[in-house]
Amino acid sequence: MNNANRETLLSIKDLEITFGSGKSKFVAVQDVNFDIFKGEIFSLVGESGSGKTTIGRAVLGINPTSKGEIIFEGKQINGKISSKEKFQIERKIQMIFQDPSASLNERATVDYIISEGLYNYKLFKTEDERLNKVREMLEAVGLLPEQLYRYPHEFSGGQRQRIGIARALIMNPDLVVADEPISALDMSIRAQVLNLLKKFQREQGVTFLFVAHDLSVVRYISDRIAVIRAGKILELAETEELFKNPIHPYTKSLLSAIPIPDPQIARSRKNIIYNPNMHDYSIEKPEFREIRTGHFVYCSDSEAIEYKKNIKD
Repeated sequence: MNNANRETLLSIKDLEITFGSGKSKFVAVQDVNFDIFKGEIFSLVGESGSGKTTIGRAVLGINPTSKGEIIFEGKQINGKISSKEKFQIERKIQMIFQDPSASLNERATVDYIISEGLYNYKLFKTEDERLNKVREMLEAVGLLPEQLYRYPHEFSGGQRQRIGIARALIMNPDLVVADEPISALDMSIRAQVLNLLKKFQREQGVTFLFVAHDLSVVRYISDRIAVIRAGKILELAETEELFKNPIHPYTKSLLSAIPIPDPQIARSRKNIIYNPNMHDYSIEKPEFREIRTGHFVYCSDSEAIEYKKNIKD
């Protein structure tokens, strides 16, 4: 995949997000830089509290930013923007939430839940057109048109998540922020939901920012992966490149913790423990650098030299 010829849909530059002020000020995200290309699934992976959801919420305009720029389709969308611009951006950037039970209005029918955005943005001319759009979307996510007038509590977790996906995708968005969309689901349902997202990427060119804590899940779905820890992106590369040639010690640690189905291999494998004190940044300050084409790592000058030496082709 040649990234040089690809169109950038979202660009995040030197992003910082803080909460509180004075002594209680907490820097949740710092020095974050990445681009998302049109039509790709870009995954942001890290442990709980790493700042991945905070970044996703900043893209949606929910979390205010204290520094840096979020550029969407060539325009800055963080900081002060008019309510008219905000309204347009909200149609173009949709979200799929982590908990399908909490994110759906229990008192509304599936028809109303999926149609809400269509009503708000007047995206249909006649009632028949709206109903057809909703029915088509319902079928596209693997549900039946006769389920239109049921309520969320009548569905399983996986079906509720499909309703959430339909609600986001009926808006015909340019970008979907999927915040851990499968972590609340049973293992048997997870693959179905991932396949569904992949289908929309493939057939309709939808771009996804996929937020997750599990590297094995994102390997299956992502085009590129950024690994985040304590509010900083430590490594970014194309999926297979990251799995074949992990460079940052933290990425190696995460990969070593992925469960292996074969008990024989699992027994002989050693987990790598990451110690952040192994980096001495007192003199040389770290930066996000391209170690090999399209493969970026947060490191100092001397670490970069070391990492380049150890690269396998």
